[in-house]
Amino acid sequence: MKLSSIMAGAFVTGFSGAAMPGPVLVATIVLTPGLGFWAGPAVVTGHFLIEGALVLALHAGLGRHLSRPDAPLVRAIGLVGGLVLILMALQMLASLPTLTLHGLQPGAVRQHPIQAGLVLSAASPYFWVWWASIGLGLMGEAVAHRGRAGLAAFYSGHILSDYTWYGLVSGLIAGGGRLLSDPVYRTMIGLCALLLIFFGARFVVVSLRPVKSGEQPT
Repeated sequence: MKLSSIMAGAFVTGFSGAAMPGPVLVATIVLTPGLGFWAGPAVVTGHFLIEGALVLALHAGLGRHLSRPDAPLVRAIGLVGGLVLILMALQMLASLPTLTLHGLQPGAVRQHPIQAGLVLSAASPYFWVWWASIGLGLMGEAVAHRGRAGLAAFYSGHILSDYTWYGLVSGLIAGGGRLLSDPVYRTMIGLCALLLIFFGARFVVVSLRPVKSGEQPT
């Protein structure tokens, strides 16, 4: 299999994960009005930093500890990550009464997009489970065909799909900035906060759910 074929396949399959609503998409939506188009690529850069490290760790053998949703490490990530998302959402809701677009220029927001992408990716147990299951299988196929070069081609295609998708999202939001008013902006941030609470609560509930009889955490 050619390296270009591995990269193209990873680019296409990468959209299946990138296009799904999640914390990274929420961060892109929240930060774009204050940072402009570059919010999306910057958030993905934070996502890339932790994802790239995870890919290397999985290649080294970490996958067996993360391959099941009921694995102790995944449950711990879900509990802590869920609480972090809920806390961030509550802070967003608390800021709504004074939130305004007036004077909001690129670079004026406090939250660093790279940091946001890294933290929100790390807080999602589904991010870890996806890579330890689906991602690990795709990685294994790439490595089986072309070794480390195959792994590099696979991940390059995958992360390129993330940059493409979130760049498109932030570009559309930045391009429509003239249509935003303070009430619309506050509504958008409020809805994003509620989404984070939903994701966070779901992560916490799943992490605290008892293991079914006969199942053994891995």
